[in-house]
Amino acid sequence: MTIRMEPSLNVLGGTLESCSHAPMTGFFRNGSCDTCDQDQGRHTVCAIMTAEFLAYSKYLGNDLSTPRPEHAFPGLKPGDQWCLCAARFLQAHQENVAPQVRLTATHQKTLEIVPLIVLQTYAIDPQ
Repeated sequence: MTIRMEPSLNVLGGTLESCSHAPMTGFFRNGSCDTCDQDQGRHTVCAIMTAEFLAYSKYLGNDLSTPRPEHAFPGLKPGDQWCLCAARFLQAHQENVAPQVRLTATHQKTLEIVPLIVLQTYAIDPQ
């Protein structure tokens, strides 16, 4: 099976910027929110973690804050940037617990799930 990465463009139409190398994030663990057809979760939203969002995610069964050394996962803390699943971001938005996002580091494929106007509500990028 060949994995073909989608073009690295952000939701604004520019070149996709890196999201985080510490901790290393992304479906490809390359620091960017790149995606491909095999990325079923569409890990494309570059989000800045908050305590509220981390608690929400844990409540829903996706514990992002506990370290998992067996998976080389340090656990996330408030302020860390991470490539979130687009559907989880939209769900968090609907529940009023969505974290801030970096539009320049959020992949354009996110727009298939989350409208740009919603992302702009949480954007930390200058607009």
